[in-house]
Amino acid sequence: MSWAELAWYVVLSAAGVAAGYVVVHLTWHVHSRWRIHRAGPRRLLATRHRLWREPGTHGPADLRFGPGGADGVPAPPFQFVEEHSSGSQPCVAVRDSRSRLWRIKWGHEARPESFAVRLVWACGYFAEVTHFVAEGRIEGASNLARARNCLDEEGRFADARFELEDRRVRMLFDEHSWSWDDNPFVGTKQLSGLKIVNMLLSNWDTKDRRDVSRGSNTAIFEYPISRWAREARYLITDWGGAMGKWGNNVVSRDRWDPDGFAAQTPSFVTGVRDGFVNFGYQGQRTAEITRGITVDHVEWFYRHSRRLTEKSMRDGLLASGATEEEAARFAGALRARIAQLGQAAGYAVEEAQRTIQAG
Repeated sequence: MSWAELAWYVVLSAAGVAAGYVVVHLTWHVHSRWRIHRAGPRRLLATRHRLWREPGTHGPADLRFGPGGADGVPAPPFQFVEEHSSGSQPCVAVRDSRSRLWRIKWGHEARPESFAVRLVWACGYFAEVTHFVAEGRIEGASNLARARNCLDEEGRFADARFELEDRRVRMLFDEHSWSWDDNPFVGTKQLSGLKIVNMLLSNWDTKDRRDVSRGSNTAIFEYPISRWAREARYLITDWGGAMGKWGNNVVSRDRWDPDGFAAQTPSFVTGVRDGFVNFGYQGQRTAEITRGITVDHVEWFYRHSRRLTEKSMRDGLLASGATEEEAARFAGALRARIAQLGQAAGYAVEEAQRTIQAG
């Protein structure tokens, strides 16, 4: 084969790959729009809509337990309820000794998701009660399908993610979730803050309602706040793509990779121009996550995120299954990223670093 023939073959192959990429994404787009249209309008019962709540401003944040606090930790023994067939990872439902219902998942998302919800919650955003359980035993589990390799013959398991299921909450997923460009908070500092949290955690999997054919990672939970009223809370329900390298394709991105996370940290904030902060992040919806975040919005987020001391983040990481070495590596990189936010917001380098000292 001559060089000219080889070059022509490479060009044709590249064109074929590009055409296939376009066709696949166009198919996803059309299918998602059809599913949203078929589902009809979102029927919310809530009288109030919230994306963020005041997380507190006094003292360092406590990331050991996350939403639900110390009282929300799963309490053994665990009784098997059922196995779920949906989702990308094996999943079963159990009840603990306090009759609370939990969804248990295994796989590579257990650690990043357990830590991400702690940091998200500490920044004032809503998150599901989630815990990493290093080992335990499920009683009564039988006839398992996808989860059969996650338990031994006596029902023992390791490295599981427990997520609380509250039947009082009306949960709206997929076609009835929300999009980054279509929600009651567009243009607010609170929505900018949630975008910053995604970048802070290197969470590349930022799919929303428009991506329903592949699975939306956003949701709306309606909580009863009185006998007659409900509150709609807008949140992200899947943080499994966090704590690794950001990227817009399967080759460049990963999860739970302290070395890759640290390596990208110097490119977290790339500059400030015309009152807007620029970021190096890439993900599923790069433009909508990175663009339009003002210096004022970054300053607002920084004033809350500086409560995340290196010690508190290390504690949260250890509670999420990290080793001592991983926890130190991740916490140091997160501290550096938060300091970059402070500098972008106009704080002196020394002041930005001092406000997030180990504590």
